[in-house]
Amino acid sequence: MEFDLPTTAAAFIAVIAIGVVGLIAAPMMTMNTVLMMVAPSMLAFGLLMLGLGIKHGEYRAAAR
Repeated sequence: MEFDLPTTAAAFIAVIAIGVVGLIAAPMMTMNTVLMMVAPSMLAFGLLMLGLGIKHGEYRAAAR
């Protein structure tokens, strides 16, 4: 399965959006807390993991 930029961006945004909507719907935190604190940290962590995943994929592809 090959991912190009639009597919990767759509999947990334969908995963973050599902997490944010789930946290807003749950009665654990206020919406303000989720949007101001949790969502930005989810984006930062997601971008970090995406970068690491891309580099690991490049390493795996070059090792063969």
